[in-house]
Amino acid sequence: EHLVALKVMRLTKPALISPKIVTCDFKDLPGNILNNFLKEDATSVVHMETLAAGQFLLLPQSFGNIYLGETFSCYVCVHNETNQPVQSVSIKADLQTSSQRIPLTTQNQSPIMLDVDETLSDVIHHEVKDLGTHILVCEVTYMSNYNTLASFRKFFKFEVMKPLDVKTKF
Repeated sequence: EHLVALKVMRLTKPALISPKIVTCDFKDLPGNILNNFLKEDATSVVHMETLAAGQFLLLPQSFGNIYLGETFSCYVCVHNETNQPVQSVSIKADLQTSSQRIPLTTQNQSPIMLDVDETLSDVIHHEVKDLGTHILVCEVTYMSNYNTLASFRKFFKFEVMKPLDVKTKF
């Protein structure tokens, strides 16, 4: 178990989601099942579950596809989840393609101390110039409780597709 947690979210155009309101009377066959689902739904208004309140912004659910020439953007965050400071924390992010490994981290590379519940974050932008499979490699390094260097990596795979494919026959 690591002292810090790494979270990565791809930054894309926002998507809107509308709540789906389906209710029934408690005397009906489903009973309160549908009403209980509405109470647990993140898009419903508390104590007014049957009110359609409009649309909500939806966070990206996956890395998804990206098209050639687009700018790949993501938010990388390291959070101290312990009840003590963590020393020498640093983030390194690389984009690995079939032919090369591109360093992406933009912030100062010197390690910092993260206090309790503190966060180290970075926003990364990179114009994608190659087709095929890409892997975002994020590595976090920190000093453990035993004054030894600890690190871990997470990998995020995504496909770069052709934006437009025109074929002509003469």
